[in-house]
Amino acid sequence: MKLNKLYITAGLIIALSLFMGLVAHADELDQSTTLTFSQPVQIPGQVLPAGSYVFKLADGTNDRNIVQVFNAGRTTLLATLQTIATDRPEPTDRTVVALAEQGAGPDVLLKWFYPGRETGNEFLYPKQVEQQLAQDKVQTIQVNPTVSNSDTSVAGN
Repeated sequence: MKLNKLYITAGLIIALSLFMGLVAHADELDQSTTLTFSQPVQIPGQVLPAGSYVFKLADGTNDRNIVQVFNAGRTTLLATLQTIATDRPEPTDRTVVALAEQGAGPDVLLKWFYPGRETGNEFLYPKQVEQQLAQDKVQTIQVNPTVSNSDTSVAGN
């Protein structure tokens, strides 16, 4: 009888630890990432003031090309953006962003790669803006985690 209770207890501990492992990786599915910008940064349709923002793939959709931008507390949706898939040669263990340097204006966020992924999201801008961005210097930054795997800081110019 004691042996059965031991097996049941061991089974429950194993099941609980597997469940907790799934919960701990919840950000992996939506690729939720907190980015902190030291200066304003432009995204399609608006300029985000310096500060922290959560970038994540939209929930409840099979389209992996819709990115949502929230304030740091995830209480306010600031933007829902259409992107296209973009590849990089090697995945890294850090978040990677590509910014176009605008000189007098804010840097423009071009691409976002979640850690460990070869495929990321390239933000779509109007054709006229894309032509101008093609002439700008592009800076690719591997951002250092500040709090956890999904929190990163990006220094502006």
